[in-house]
Amino acid sequence: MAVHNLHERRLPVAPEHVGALVDTLSSPDDRLWPRHDWPAMRLDSPLTTGARGGHGPVRYTVEEYLPGRLVRFRFGAPRGFDGFHEFTVRPDGSTGAVLGHLVSMRLRGPAHLTWPLAFRWLHDALIQDCLDRAERALTGTVRAPARWSPYVRLLRALASRRPPAPGAAAG
Repeated sequence: MAVHNLHERRLPVAPEHVGALVDTLSSPDDRLWPRHDWPAMRLDSPLTTGARGGHGPVRYTVEEYLPGRLVRFRFGAPRGFDGFHEFTVRPDGSTGAVLGHLVSMRLRGPAHLTWPLAFRWLHDALIQDCLDRAERALTGTVRAPARWSPYVRLLRALASRRPPAPGAAAG
């Protein structure tokens, strides 16, 4: 199954301002990724082609990086995610810009179930939080803040449960 999942936000600021925000990804001063509500994006080096890392159970390598315009991450995990996700910045009219995030992949094996049942919902909520964070950072406000659905809240609650440690007594 092919997945093409696109999120975009039009922002009333110059593309170079949006691009500068994207360029902070995974840095100590990351102003785009909503790391206070979601697993932080971490890379083994500054944002550059070849850097490896991920967030939560999702692993990737920076496949292409054009500062201020594009960062593409090639999936390494979860199993069955064969493709990439990317942030892009493009001009929108004479003074605005569009910040986009695209997942483009073919699902294999267990991903035929894990993407539609869990990852897609969590991904969509995370990216909308990212776009809200970008809009707030660049304009000082968010016109229509994203809200997590009851299903996303359920998935997050289930994901936050930790199994007992090996050898721990059952209570």
